[in-house]
Amino acid sequence: MSIYKSLLAFALIVLAVCTSGFVLNKTENNSVQELIDYRGEMRSLVIKISKYAKRKNSSFVVVPQNGIELVTENGEVNGPLSLDYLKAIDGNGQEDLFFGYDGDNKSTPRSIKRNIVDFLKVSQNTGNTILVTDYCSSPQKIEVSKNINNKSGFVSYAAIKRDLNIIPFSSSPVHNQNSNSVKKLKEVKNFLYLINFEKYTSKKALINTIASTNYDMVLIDLFFNDKEPFTKQEIKLLKTKANGGKRLVVCYMSIGEAEDYRFYWNENWLKEKPSWLDKENKKWKGNYKVKYWDQDWQKILMGSKTSYLDLIIGAEFDGVYLDIIDGFEYFEDLK
Repeated sequence: MSIYKSLLAFALIVLAVCTSGFVLNKTENNSVQELIDYRGEMRSLVIKISKYAKRKNSSFVVVPQNGIELVTENGEVNGPLSLDYLKAIDGNGQEDLFFGYDGDNKSTPRSIKRNIVDFLKVSQNTGNTILVTDYCSSPQKIEVSKNINNKSGFVSYAAIKRDLNIIPFSSSPVHNQNSNSVKKLKEVKNFLYLINFEKYTSKKALINTIASTNYDMVLIDLFFNDKEPFTKQEIKLLKTKANGGKRLVVCYMSIGEAEDYRFYWNENWLKEKPSWLDKENKKWKGNYKVKYWDQDWQKILMGSKTSYLDLIIGAEFDGVYLDIIDGFEYFEDLK
């Protein structure tokens, strides 16, 4: 076969692979290394996390945030459903749906929100709960966010700070407040998203503040100010609303990026990078893209007493809220 025919054959293979959803992963010198379906690998990781956690606690809640295109096999709204993925999760989290996409307190462009809503409806129609975090601070826009989400059947939270470091208007009644005990994600009517605790001087102050609210679900970090993990006794205190009803306490967990302030971080990684560690996220200092399909990264996430997910389960959180699910976009953009 001539060199021209060989090149043509290779080009056709590359075209077939890329259009089927797989992407050629390249080494630093641009040599072809392996074929990776980045979306499929993210689905696979979420499914692994779900199966692993639910074997230990059948009622454990698993909610991926963003990356909603994964609910269909081809990333098209009318495409075939990713049934294994949809069955593995209990809901979908979505940021910036109606406010925040182009900047905090700014309306999300109509074409963007319409497309995302269509995908969210795909998941909702299979029985999953949709949790929306809009970034808006003016009372008028907060009210708009609540009303639009209500009409769509979505559970909403209006975050007045992107850092998610304060409880908004704590003196006001919680949106859709109720005294019912909440044992399942489907029963949640409102939630608090609070993962940055810099404004609190102690664990006790934070716990007392959250305990004094009536949110049906709270999303918090595993650690207080990145250092002290919450104990199962402390998480238990958070599971009762001020009005006496029970609520869910769910833990934030990033699986698409490694963070240099986490318990698992090794300072030597910046000198001698492990195979799974990629570039720093320019928008969030200290956060690094990861090859989330790599087994060594997944071992950090789950599978041992000291792994991330096992620590969360050990503290008796009711579930996990998985972030950087849309990490596949970073690697697809590199092709």
